[in-house]
Amino acid sequence: MAASHHLAVVIAVLASALLRVTSVNAAPAAALTARQAEALDAYNRALSDFKSILGERRRQIDAKEPLPNLPGQALYLARVSVMSTYKDLTDALPSKIGRPNKFEIPPAYFDADNEPLVDEYRRLFDVMERPPAYAQASPTPFKDVVDLGIAIARAKGLDAKDAEAAGRISLGMFFAETNGNQNVGNGRSNSYKGSYQTGPSEDRNGRKRWAAIKEKIAAADPQIIARDAKEEARAAGIDQRYNHWTAVRNGLMNAHADLFAQIPAIAKMLPDPIDQMKVFELIQIVPAPTRTALRSGNFLQTRVSDPTIMKYLRNNSVFAFGQADRARTSAAFREIMDAMWLFNIKFERALAEFDAVKARGRP
Repeated sequence: MAASHHLAVVIAVLASALLRVTSVNAAPAAALTARQAEALDAYNRALSDFKSILGERRRQIDAKEPLPNLPGQALYLARVSVMSTYKDLTDALPSKIGRPNKFEIPPAYFDADNEPLVDEYRRLFDVMERPPAYAQASPTPFKDVVDLGIAIARAKGLDAKDAEAAGRISLGMFFAETNGNQNVGNGRSNSYKGSYQTGPSEDRNGRKRWAAIKEKIAAADPQIIARDAKEEARAAGIDQRYNHWTAVRNGLMNAHADLFAQIPAIAKMLPDPIDQMKVFELIQIVPAPTRTALRSGNFLQTRVSDPTIMKYLRNNSVFAFGQADRARTSAAFREIMDAMWLFNIKFERALAEFDAVKARGRP
């Protein structure tokens, strides 16, 4: 598509969204309280800013201009502001809560008429996070994640049923980190890269842990080790985070493998597969308190109140939107998991892909 045509399409989308803003503004000012009017103004400003940065990034990309450092950060903050101010608006004026949206965001946090803006947001990130030219993709990215998760879990002593759960959870982490895209960069970080979005030290740590468990895996599943040898040879001389197989392998070994032994207990406590994925995603976001809560014997009711931990949660879209959520000073793990609704659609996709991998089986 020509740049001028692409820009015209984007402008049309933004103009359509602007019509929605006009209709919201059409509410008689006299009918609004001071709090409601302030919330409406804040939302309209945030939406205008979001459209502006979307347009700016699209223009820069289509014109092939150099992008600023961390080009996705301003986009991300603008999207957060739109959702935050919309939640404040619906708190002040509940009648503004609209219809469900395709992203499965609670309608109190998101106006479904803004779906095209978020679609454009995702397209921009797809461009900004394209893998480098030397990245080594896999033709079977989902199967690779499942196979590695299962093999590692079996080496950790799990039976076939629980090892299958480990494969499913591993695929959930792939979708949580990258929306299921392999070898991606990161528009908001210069440190975290690849299919599991690991930093250099995390990747090295995972690689060392893989070497320590490799012999056990070889005894149980020589096919995995044969594939691993091929990928190690292929990735020689490059950052292993940009070979899909080694990136997933190292990421799993770094953050998740040690917790695989607890999968039977986690599955008993949380039979919902999405809840299980959320526990492992919390190992990514706030590892220490999550592990402490799991050891407590009362995981769901264990409370987090450390301001730093609450900040980490907010930085990962948990209690991040609106004044009421952001004012929280503590939360139980059940409340935290319930607030992880932005992950639900990713984990649902992971479950669907896991079922497809399972149906195909190993060739």
